[in-house]
Amino acid sequence: MLGLLYIVLCIGIGWALCAYFFPGLKTQTRTDYYGNAISMSGYLILFPAWYITGTLALTWPVYLIAYLFGSVREPLLYANLIVMPIAFSVFAFLLYLRVVKNKREKSELICKDRKTVRIEYVLVGVVLLLASILMWTTFFVRADKLYVGVSVFSDFSPHLGMIRSFSYGNNFPTTYSHYAGQDIRYHFMFQFLTGNLEYLGMRLDYAFNIPSILSLVSAFLLLYVLAVKITGKVGAGILTCMFFAFRSSKTLFTYLANLPAGTSILGALTKNMDFISDTTHEEWGLWNLNVYCNQRHLAFGLSVMFLVLILFMQHLFDMFAALKTVGDDAKEGRPKKLTKGLMTFFGTKEAWIVSDIRQSIGAGILLGSIAFFHGSAQICCLMILFFMAIFSRRRFEYAITAAITLGLAVLQTHFFIHGSALSPEPLFGFLADNKTLFGTASYLERLLGILPFVLLAAFCLEKAVGRYLILIFITPLLFAFTVSLTIDVTVNHKYIMMSCILLGIFAAAFIIKMFERKDYLVTCVGIFLIVALTATGIYDFVTVLKKNTPQSAIVLNLDDPLTTWVHENSDSKDIFLTPSYALNQVVLGGAMLFEGWPYFPWSAGYDTNYRSEQVKLMYEAGTPAELEALVKKNDIRFIIVDSDARTSDSYFVNEDNIMTTYLCVYSFGETSIYDTQKSVKR
Repeated sequence: MLGLLYIVLCIGIGWALCAYFFPGLKTQTRTDYYGNAISMSGYLILFPAWYITGTLALTWPVYLIAYLFGSVREPLLYANLIVMPIAFSVFAFLLYLRVVKNKREKSELICKDRKTVRIEYVLVGVVLLLASILMWTTFFVRADKLYVGVSVFSDFSPHLGMIRSFSYGNNFPTTYSHYAGQDIRYHFMFQFLTGNLEYLGMRLDYAFNIPSILSLVSAFLLLYVLAVKITGKVGAGILTCMFFAFRSSKTLFTYLANLPAGTSILGALTKNMDFISDTTHEEWGLWNLNVYCNQRHLAFGLSVMFLVLILFMQHLFDMFAALKTVGDDAKEGRPKKLTKGLMTFFGTKEAWIVSDIRQSIGAGILLGSIAFFHGSAQICCLMILFFMAIFSRRRFEYAITAAITLGLAVLQTHFFIHGSALSPEPLFGFLADNKTLFGTASYLERLLGILPFVLLAAFCLEKAVGRYLILIFITPLLFAFTVSLTIDVTVNHKYIMMSCILLGIFAAAFIIKMFERKDYLVTCVGIFLIVALTATGIYDFVTVLKKNTPQSAIVLNLDDPLTTWVHENSDSKDIFLTPSYALNQVVLGGAMLFEGWPYFPWSAGYDTNYRSEQVKLMYEAGTPAELEALVKKNDIRFIIVDSDARTSDSYFVNEDNIMTTYLCVYSFGETSIYDTQKSVKR
């Protein structure tokens, strides 16, 4: 009940904050960026904006206050006792002022056009159904058993470890659950939100799935609003959402083309249980809807990015409209037009001044707050805003937002990370096998299918502002193919996805223009393009459902004695020496691992080679004195010896030495836990 109240308070506080910082938000759905009237309901932008704004506004204070109480057993108790009553009081007071004292101000949540309303209801229903299917298929509880989908369990290893380190432990100052004892380099705040919801009494699957569903629905709705405002067409908004859900790729067609002669196509597609692949790591489900299942925080970051772009996009369109007015004046010669154009671009106060500083500050705080919710979304949004600002009016608004965002990001980085958060290096080609210009072009053609060709056609037909936006939206993709910010370049895939999502707006607009010609042949071509752009993504979605059945899931026991023991006998200051665990009952108990599955800490930039060697030395230690010295050096509290440790190919376990050095405090089945604070008397 308290967890649900927390989410309601997030929406309520978000309503209050948006009313102050973004007072024009309720009018965003009345016109497109050209100033033409459009039919769109206000709730499509308001509810997502309230949710993401309020979630950030509540979750950060809860975290920071819990941090101050980090020395006690349950810091979240004090944090929620302080923040939630204050939030409720503020919300109730502001609601009273708005509803009772100011009855005149009413925003149109539902537009007056009934046809549009029906379309919107279908859109919201389909998106909500899609998000719910994805989240509940891959993560749910049934009869005290936790089912984790086979397509997400790998990423859920650190996710669940971090969640339980908050809901079961006191992970303040925060460290990475798969590399305990150092700083935290992973954007973990969505996991903190989930952990807090579980602490407030919400069952684990509800605590993880409800914010995930709300985040993904918010991303779809805000993208729809952005698409309709850019194109002025509801159909383009619908298609953009469709392209968001179902990626463009030629992978499906390549797979079918390579089937042996005589093979039943339907039979092959039905029997296949894996993500079809034609590029590196595509078999991971790296590019399809599975990403939003295993990286639940991504949709939240996208929502913030889409909202900020909606807020600033009008400045770009206003500048192009002003420049067009100069160019359309036939009475003036070219030199005078050039002079007036330069004055319009640089020399007018509209090109620079701030019209509403509240929006700039609010957007900066909003974008700056997601550095540890999803850093890639923050970087991508800043990149796009930079290029938007060049050809926009009111450039100082961009500058204020960027300054606040960067200031908050640097502050959070220094607070959480010891050393540099990023190590950018030039790296051309991303994951292309042949990292040459033509090899990379071939990789993109296989990965994106016909999307680049549709965008090229759209570019030719778009107005100047549309062409510039296409170029801007390509920049994250170009960044992904030229720069690596971390040791694992694979994580750049998110920048490519963000580019393709935004570029989908113009692919959708191009196809809608084909339908508007009312030509049968052109309409058929448009339908063909939709099929070609979505076929692989639709089949990927079917594969997500086929892979993630209860029968194939990783099943964990919520009442497992090992999980219970870890929960009741350790906290987040206690570091466990374990084998290279991914997801198991120990991780579910909130144990902080000295080194879990190495890929996760390695990709986050930790020195896994050093710790792997230390694990080997501790398990193989030949004498009590040697073991005690290593345990003290690495601050180990508990040592786990189980079948994974005993059968490891990386080391042999000198279990006799461990047994004669430390007291066994837990033994069940093949698992024994030794407490390094309880020595065996010798």
